[in-house]
Amino acid sequence: MPRWFTALFWTSIAVAAVVVGLSSWDALSASPPDAGPAVKRAVRIDRDEWGVPHIHGRTDADVAYGIAQAHAEDDFRNLEEVLAAVRGRAGAILGEEGATLDYVSHLLDARAIADARYNDLSPDTRALVEAYAQGLTDYARRHPGEIRLQGLFPVTGRDIVAGFVLRSPFFFGMDRVLGALNEGRLPPRDSGPADERGSNAFAVTAARSDDATTRLIINSHQPWEGGVTWWELVVHSGEGWDFAGATFPGAPFPLLGHNRNLGWANTVNRPDLIDVYKLVLNEDRTQYRLDGKWLPLEARRVWLRVRLGPLVLPIPRMVYRSKHGAVILNDLGGFAIRHTGIGDVRQIEQYYRLNKARNFAEWKAVMAMQAVPATNFLYADKEGHIGLFYNALFPDRRPGFDWKGVLPGDTSATLWSGYKPWDAIPMVVDPRAGWVGNSNNTPTVATAPDENLQAADFAPVLGIETYTTNRMHRFAELFGGVNGPISRAALLRIKFDKGYSRASVAGQWIAAVLAVDTNGKPDLAAAQALLRTWDWTADGRGRADSLAVALMASVGREVYRGDALSPAEPKLREVVDALMASFGRLDVPLGDFQRLRRGGADLPVFGGPDTLRAIYASVAPDGRRVANNGDGFIMLVEWPNDGAVKSRSIHQFGAATIRRNSPHYADQSPMFVREEWKNVDF
Repeated sequence: MPRWFTALFWTSIAVAAVVVGLSSWDALSASPPDAGPAVKRAVRIDRDEWGVPHIHGRTDADVAYGIAQAHAEDDFRNLEEVLAAVRGRAGAILGEEGATLDYVSHLLDARAIADARYNDLSPDTRALVEAYAQGLTDYARRHPGEIRLQGLFPVTGRDIVAGFVLRSPFFFGMDRVLGALNEGRLPPRDSGPADERGSNAFAVTAARSDDATTRLIINSHQPWEGGVTWWELVVHSGEGWDFAGATFPGAPFPLLGHNRNLGWANTVNRPDLIDVYKLVLNEDRTQYRLDGKWLPLEARRVWLRVRLGPLVLPIPRMVYRSKHGAVILNDLGGFAIRHTGIGDVRQIEQYYRLNKARNFAEWKAVMAMQAVPATNFLYADKEGHIGLFYNALFPDRRPGFDWKGVLPGDTSATLWSGYKPWDAIPMVVDPRAGWVGNSNNTPTVATAPDENLQAADFAPVLGIETYTTNRMHRFAELFGGVNGPISRAALLRIKFDKGYSRASVAGQWIAAVLAVDTNGKPDLAAAQALLRTWDWTADGRGRADSLAVALMASVGREVYRGDALSPAEPKLREVVDALMASFGRLDVPLGDFQRLRRGGADLPVFGGPDTLRAIYASVAPDGRRVANNGDGFIMLVEWPNDGAVKSRSIHQFGAATIRRNSPHYADQSPMFVREEWKNVDF
């Protein structure tokens, strides 16, 4: 829970008690919108031996209805929470944590934008989201015992669109901006999400492979549970929509994967797409100055419904807006926030169109919509085309301002309204080297060194990231080490690599740990001696692996965000004390130290923070690292020159996301930890 919201909550609770006494205020809320008459759907849902739904429909809208039904069967809890956040009612389910989402939804005006711009979507896209909403509503009506929040259903197409509006800015750093400003601090100068939110993606052409096969590896890193965890599906429509991949709760189509002819992976990129403005306010903070004129600061009181024990209480909160965007008032003044894609709802249209693109030309034409404001796309197809596209909706900013800092808010010279064209983004297409890759790193490392982009070719005002990751260093080193054809086996060795590069920040960190003065500290000296034997891999074969992984995890967030590393000695002390307290030794086998736990499964899992076999974890009460993020849904897609597309996939748990009694709750976990695949029946 963010500190800023916790303070808001407790200072407001007395007000809430006066307003409603001890009643449950959420029960008095307005009725949900009318979803309109139900439409009969021609849809069939088949599940394969792993419980993965294969959804068949007469039309695309029928398929979307089936997606909602099947996803609700597996994960109704997370779907309900996503919908509650869109309606400003997540706090009534999740307490303070949910109320944070509600506040942000009001602040960013997600629902109002969805309502105002809904008709920007094409009729068939509106039909798609309305059918998906109907599917969720029908499921809730048939399963009333699963509903935790009364009055949330029926769901409308506008709810689904508002969910995209709300969540999109958080993939390029909105949480860090809001957190800082609400805590009375200036926002960070660097961009990107607050926590490790990574991914890998690789493609190799048929010409570079040893068997005339183009290959794509989809390897998105997301939390293993919650509202942005992957759920696998395969869809087939009589209108030509055939796609296999994965999606998030609340999305009426796969967000990544492949159709018969092409496919893509997404990796989080971190360009500077959020601008913060210092407003000049009048004395009572009701007006702001812009171009010499005083304009009214829009102010609106909202009520956040927050569960506190058995009660749901209303917490009052003011939200503000200027012409720039959302405004936060704190002790430092008034700050407006403007982000790329503000006011646009067409992201949902673009993803749908990408699903149905039939070739590279069509796919690029859809990408030129520029409705998906950020995230790398790594592409491959049956014709042998591959590419890395640093997709970002770059604001058309004027030179001469410090766009990474806080901007003057009293001049329209900083108030951009347009964007750079899509063909201005960094992209590497069909390189002679025959491979492309990305691991949340600068786009200037994407293929062989002599074909990489040059940072000097892109204006600094664009705010293109300069981040590097250990995963980037490793894939560059490993691809560079293959002189001949890149076989499937070689590609998978790269994907599941568990090494750390001495050229990465990991090398700097280990050097700092080994340089700690341990004179008079024999336990720290013993840790250094063990660390010197480490082979720089987290494969479970060395005595120092657990110590090294724990040390890497201790600075994982700093490394991901590009922050300065913490002093080494306190981190070394923390890790040594924790290992000794839980295990009584430093040379704990990694398989004992790092586990995958799900239902009755308790399995060793290898890899570590920022390895290509990425494993992020929380520390359990028994001192073990329990994986909760990183490698999750993974897909290997292959287009042989003389045959149809084939794909394999694996999920860290299984298809039944929340159904503990299902045989598919954790049936893929043993294969996942063994780094094995299952076939996708496409």
